[in-house]
Amino acid sequence: MFKLNFKIALRNIWKNKTSSLINIFGLATGLASCLMLMLYVSYEWSFDKQAPGAAQVYQVMTNFEDADGKINSTSDATGNAVAQTLKQEIPEVLASARIGYGGQSLLAKSENSFKKEAKFADPDLLKIYPYEFIEGNPEKALSSPQSVVLTEETAKLLFGNDRALNQTVRFNNQTDLLVTGVIKNLPVNSSNRFDFLMPWSFYEVLYSWVKSPSWTNFNWQTIVKLNEGADVALINKKLHGMVKRKEERANTEHFLYPLSDKHLYGKFVNGVNAGGEITQIYLFTALALGILLIACINFMNMATAKSEKRAKEVGIKKTLGAQRSTLIAQFFIESTLLTIMSVTISIIIVEMLLPAFNHLLRIDLQINYANPAYWIGMIICITITSLISGSYPALYLSSFEPIKVMKKKGISSSQFKISLRQVLVVTQFVFTIVLIISTMVIYRQISYIRDRPVGYDIAQLAEVPQEGALFDKFEHYRSALLKSGAVVSMSQSSGSISKDGSSFWNFEWPGMAEKDKQVVFNQIATAYDFVKTNGLKMVAGREFSREFASDSATVMISSAAAKVMGLKDPVGTRVKYHGNEVTVIGVFKDFIWGSPYYTEKPMVIAFSKDWGGQITLRLNAANRISHNVELIKRITKEINPAYPVALKFVNELYADKLEKERILGVLSNLFGGLAVFVSCLGLFGLASYSAEQRTKEFGVRKVLGASVANIMQLLSVSFMKMILISALIGVPVAYLLMSGWLRNFDFQTTISGWIMAAAVLGTGLIAFITVSLQAYKAAVANPVDSLKYE
Repeated sequence: MFKLNFKIALRNIWKNKTSSLINIFGLATGLASCLMLMLYVSYEWSFDKQAPGAAQVYQVMTNFEDADGKINSTSDATGNAVAQTLKQEIPEVLASARIGYGGQSLLAKSENSFKKEAKFADPDLLKIYPYEFIEGNPEKALSSPQSVVLTEETAKLLFGNDRALNQTVRFNNQTDLLVTGVIKNLPVNSSNRFDFLMPWSFYEVLYSWVKSPSWTNFNWQTIVKLNEGADVALINKKLHGMVKRKEERANTEHFLYPLSDKHLYGKFVNGVNAGGEITQIYLFTALALGILLIACINFMNMATAKSEKRAKEVGIKKTLGAQRSTLIAQFFIESTLLTIMSVTISIIIVEMLLPAFNHLLRIDLQINYANPAYWIGMIICITITSLISGSYPALYLSSFEPIKVMKKKGISSSQFKISLRQVLVVTQFVFTIVLIISTMVIYRQISYIRDRPVGYDIAQLAEVPQEGALFDKFEHYRSALLKSGAVVSMSQSSGSISKDGSSFWNFEWPGMAEKDKQVVFNQIATAYDFVKTNGLKMVAGREFSREFASDSATVMISSAAAKVMGLKDPVGTRVKYHGNEVTVIGVFKDFIWGSPYYTEKPMVIAFSKDWGGQITLRLNAANRISHNVELIKRITKEINPAYPVALKFVNELYADKLEKERILGVLSNLFGGLAVFVSCLGLFGLASYSAEQRTKEFGVRKVLGASVANIMQLLSVSFMKMILISALIGVPVAYLLMSGWLRNFDFQTTISGWIMAAAVLGTGLIAFITVSLQAYKAAVANPVDSLKYE
């Protein structure tokens, strides 16, 4: 019987080529969209979950409190005294490690030199993360100060196919390190990634101040691994008050948070978790399932649209003794066969589009065909899709009564059946309208933030890391670049103007209250020409100048800082910065340093010739950019030959701040368009069904003188009513959803009425064109053909 049903299914698919192609292509599009979205969801969901024992790894988080004891921010930064104390005082802690960031650092072997991501860590990190060692012993890999562990990729760059273990490499052109281990490359979706890892003891050699235990110098991360079954709530109770017991004036509290949850649930408000990236995961999961559901609904509509042609087949089979269960099996086999074809095509589509999709999102998604879970998931997907898409046609077509079918009465639809199909189409377009409005609001929000005044002149601004000889030879470097004409101004500073980095409290000024010592300020240390180079706007006073020797004991403050300090005329005010008395010589207009979506902390710019790290360049706008870049790279290489030139433009660095929302916009635009397309296929299916059901009616009307326009109106109006109902439901749903999303940002756009109107009109226009094509086909049909079956 199965073999017979299989042959019949193949014949029906081949006989009805047009509807079969629409079914297969619609399902393939829905499945491909679902698969690509679920690949992305899986990538995000598996962050920090890949390694064995990942559930036992926790991040030490820090709550910062104001003078009233209220938590005003939460961070993953800790002091360097936390890790060892936890291991000594908390029995449930198996291992604890401090992590220090070396950033993009130089690693060289003979002529091979590369800038790679460096980290420092305690040896316990190798117990927390079970890295797969290709070479070396994890028990001893970080035991010696001047040692280094390389990833497989880094080892290959430096040594090619030669063995790296016990070879030496040069770090930052200063220190030789012994390779004590080579590990497998780390997953891309891992928080603590690095290209090479050095021991914490070497970190203390490089920076002597790191040796001093501190609870309130928040420059590091602390990771711990707990005993299996450890009570985290009990441990957090033990941690409560620990910092204040160690450091009397501290205004912070530590707690443990699962590292595997941090990527998706990393947002905290008043010390309480408030979600995070998980919102996007829910959104994309709903989008994936929604598109797949729409594709399944289309299948149902197309199947029932062909019911007139299948009704006689059903009637004859029932007359000859076929059971309803046999007919249901036949239709399910047909839907399963179409689903398998669709799945095959969808995999081909995904493989073809995945490279472009990865490039668009700047990630690396892959289908792991060797993973049994993939094939199990695919079988489940085929089964569920076949059941969903084939259930209604199978139950509906198999219910026809033989006598009525043969008299052409078996396919007259009851009100319930028509309503069910209409409900499905309304659901499709509610989803589509919500998606279109959401996409437009997301794009508008990104544009609104992107167009916010940055606060400095971002055009023609570039950065170079201050490393190697660029520390000692900065003035020579500056003179050479200015003389070349490639730049018109440059400055050195403790960090990039495009990325927030350092903050402090306990700033003192006249008239302040005791609780004002807890106010957190951002800080940058620089010397001369910082304001001039970056194009900051001065509200009052001046920036640091070579003409005033006394500027070595001065600071500049932001407008927000002046407001917080309650100073009407800040210039000339004596304040205490890190315990040293200094004078405010200027007030600058606030600029975006951290996230453009949130309000910045007040800022202090301090004078320091020794605290470098970043060189900012204002390029000469009179020259071609390529000419300026060429000159900068040549001069930089001459002065600092050991390091590759890492010139970056600030506008590109600033654009990276919008990356998460850019991905959200890309995915919602891309798959929103696909949802509209697949929905229109469903509308085409229902229009085909209605036209087929009313064939005789249209024939009679045309014989009695009805025009093509009259016939088209008869078929189109009912569908436009469904679109109107979809709009009445979809618009308020979209408004509520996007209003909640916008509340996550301090700076937000408005949801204008024209967005709603444009979404509804656009959807209506697309639907009208789709229906009109089928309506026109029905309207111009020869009435003789419509009536001859009588």
